[in-house]
Amino acid sequence: MTVFAVTPVVDYEPPRRDVPQCRPSSHAPPRRRAPAPRRACNGQTAGVAPVASAPMRQAAAFADAALRRVLEVIDRRRPAAQLRPVLAPALVDPILSIGRGSGGAAVLRRTRLQPSGRRRPETAAEVFGTYSRGDRIHAIACRVEQVPAGAGCARWLVVALHIG
Repeated sequence: MTVFAVTPVVDYEPPRRDVPQCRPSSHAPPRRRAPAPRRACNGQTAGVAPVASAPMRQAAAFADAALRRVLEVIDRRRPAAQLRPVLAPALVDPILSIGRGSGGAAVLRRTRLQPSGRRRPETAAEVFGTYSRGDRIHAIACRVEQVPAGAGCARWLVVALHIG
């Protein structure tokens, strides 16, 4: 049986200090041209994200909702019982032990994911992103996997979580 745990990250940021703001510049900012899209060796445009497959779109939607739910439970804006359907059982209690952060409510800002299943890449994904609390930006990451849900169906589940 695999046991997963939530590990806290050491707060390495210095405390916030009030620093006087500089005057805005009286000069107009230089105009920049948008760079032309580069072409890859195969003739396709480089830098354009490939279209995600249906399972990865489902994983992205699930992960976004699950991470928002986790942050809301940490902030005590949502009851902890709502974590049980989306998190592995070993992750629920450590989330409840995390104290509410100072500086306002946590807001999920951006998430990205990449397929990471062992035999079939589309059955698991590594998700990483950022959330803000007040004027600070923090990191958050998780692994989601498809697990059997009965009657030949599968559902997504967060099996590992790291909150910074």
